[in-house]
Amino acid sequence: MKILVACEFSGIVRDAFASLGHYAVSCDLLPTERPGKHYQGDVRDIIIGSWDLMIAHPPCTYLANSGARWWANRHDEQDEAIAFFLSLVWANIPRIAIENPIGIMSSRYRKPSQIIQPWMFGHGETKATCLWLKNLPILVPTNIVDGREHRIHRMPPSENRWKERSRTYQGIADAMASQWGNLD
Repeated sequence: MKILVACEFSGIVRDAFASLGHYAVSCDLLPTERPGKHYQGDVRDIIIGSWDLMIAHPPCTYLANSGARWWANRHDEQDEAIAFFLSLVWANIPRIAIENPIGIMSSRYRKPSQIIQPWMFGHGETKATCLWLKNLPILVPTNIVDGREHRIHRMPPSENRWKERSRTYQGIADAMASQWGNLD
């Protein structure tokens, strides 16, 4: 399969698919942190093509409920974020998964297909993550663990806090690759 992982600088999801033999490309405005196939630029430049599956992680700054207190003064930024999210939704790709925290897209687009947590995939943390799916089955938990630590929410302020909060957990990436990478 040809997989596009949109808005991913870490290479975690890309590498999970590549490790199973798929042609996987990550794309982000930032350079990739891991060696591998990566397009540095706007995903809209490469979204047209013959992709079989896209997993997208659009920026959540103006979409997530955690930033709702700033929305009143950021209408233009929020409208742009919503339009970008929807451009991914309506991409001409047969299978699409869009990942984002709980936020405004549940009312401006539709309710997510499912909400997952890291603890469902081998990580003892909480981080409710919505998945909007097109022609994909829901992601089945692979390793439910105890813990339920709020590590992401409690990260101290820092220059790279946003980067650390945006990384996909390896267990979730592996589940995506194993469960969605073998669909006909």
